[in-house]
Formats: sequence, C-alpha cells, structure tokens
Amino acid sequence: MDPSINLPPLKVPTILREFGLRPQKSLGQNFLIDSTALENIVRAAEVAPTQNVLEIGPGVGSLTRYLAGAAHKVVAVELDSALVPALQSVLSDWENVSIIQGDILDLDPAELMQGEPYQVVANIPYYITSALIRHLLESGNPPQRLVLTIQKEVAERICATDKYSLLALSIQVYGKPTTVLHIPAGAFYPPPKVDSKVIRIDLYDQPLVPVEHLDTFFKLAKAGFSQKRKTLLNALSGGLGVSKDDVRALLTRAAIDPQRRAETLQIHEWGNLAEAFLKEDGRS
Repeated sequence: MDPSINLPPLKVPTILREFGLRPQKSLGQNFLIDSTALENIVRAAEVAPTQNVLEIGPGVGSLTRYLAGAAHKVVAVELDSALVPALQSVLSDWENVSIIQGDILDLDPAELMQGEPYQVVANIPYYITSALIRHLLESGNPPQRLVLTIQKEVAERICATDKYSLLALSIQVYGKPTTVLHIPAGAFYPPPKVDSKVIRIDLYDQPLVPVEHLDTFFKLAKAGFSQKRKTLLNALSGGLGVSKDDVRALLTRAAIDPQRRAETLQIHEWGNLAEAFLKEDGRS
C-alpha cells in the first residue's frame, strides 16, 4: 500500500483522554500527529511491501498505521505499558502489526525480527540515541537502515563531520547519517520546545573500525570526550587512569598530537589509537 493513502486523521488528544492517559515528559512522549510528516517519514525510509520494520516507541500508533500500510510486517516495541491498550485499539485492523511491550535495550532485535532482514523507524528521546543504536547494530541481526526522528540539535551533531561529538562517532563508525526531513515542533502533541529532524542512517557492510577493536574504540573515545575542553593528553590520562607519559607515548605511536582535542579526531584516527592501545596491551 502506498504510504500516501488517505488514512483518517488520528485524534491523539482524544485517544489519550479516552484511555485516561497523559503524555509522560520523563519518557519523551511527544506524539507526531502531522499527516504529511508521517507520510514523508515512510517515504524517506523507502519502505517496500516486501520489507519488515521494527518501530521503537510507537506511542498510540500514529506512524505505525502508515508503516503497516507500506510494509510486509511491523514489530512495534513500546516501553510504556499504559499506552498498550490504546495502541492495540488503534491498530486493531492491521493484521501485519505485532505489539511488544518492553524496553528495546533489554530485547534482542534478532529474536524480535525472527532473523529476517529489517529496518528501524523510531521517534526517540535523544538520551537513549547512542545506547539504542549500538544495541541495534551490535545485535546478531542488525538492521539494514535506521530512520530516526530526533531533536534538531542532536541530529545536527550526529551528522557533523567537521567537529565530532561522541554521539557522532558512535553512529558514523557504523554508517552514514544524512538529514532527510525537518519537522516543526507544532507537528507534535504536545509540541516540544524545539524542532525535530529525521535522519537516515545507511549502514556500511562492516564498521569503519574492525569489529574486534570496537570495545576499545568506544573506551578510548569515551575517555577522550569525558573532559572535551582538555587536550587529549589530559583527557585520556584522567579518563583511563594512566600516567601522562604513557598517554603521550600511546598518542605518538598512533601519530596523533597530544595537544589536540577529542572533537578534532577523525574516525580512522580513533581506530589507529585503538589499534595502538591493543598492541601495547598485548591483545592485538
């Protein structure tokens, strides 16, 4: 079914009242209600009738209906158990939707999708973005693509290549993120304080850093960004709990100036640093 099919508008405030619910700010519950935006997300994801979709945070099913009309199968994982009755009611006519109540970080995507190829579509709070993506991409059955609706500023940080953040590194080591849509705050209920953007992450066949080096890559990056205003020499020394002389030697082996800051390093330089660290540690 084409995602542009005319679905009757979903009256989210009315549905919430019917089920005695209120949006939970602590869970980042801002429900996307704009029909054009919903259609455009499905188009940006290039959902085809043969594809399976894992939706994270379906809320009351605003986007789920459009995904169900375009995909072969939709598995919708909702953290808030209070929303499930409303979600079941809204999606009662869609036989290709499975609703799972739980925390996606505690669930195995490979098991959820039964080992079949899939892509992820999600409207997520920024504070779980990094953990969520790493959980999905390091599973036994990673998605082929991710399409995420997140705060505008977070999306811009993720896509930046001139000045990296830890979040950008965490994502760009696995795939290329691009901004595909801008969604104003007024398209949500209740409207958040900031606009949102939809990013699409097309995954590489293999991470840019060898899989066996990824844990060390993230360990070093987290240490480097733990005091991002400081030089790498000071940040890594403090973050790793090792002497500055040892850090200086490590950075020299990786051909990195100890006076640089974490945000200036490219992904391949963090990879070189991880390799040098592992060689020194005798693990590579």
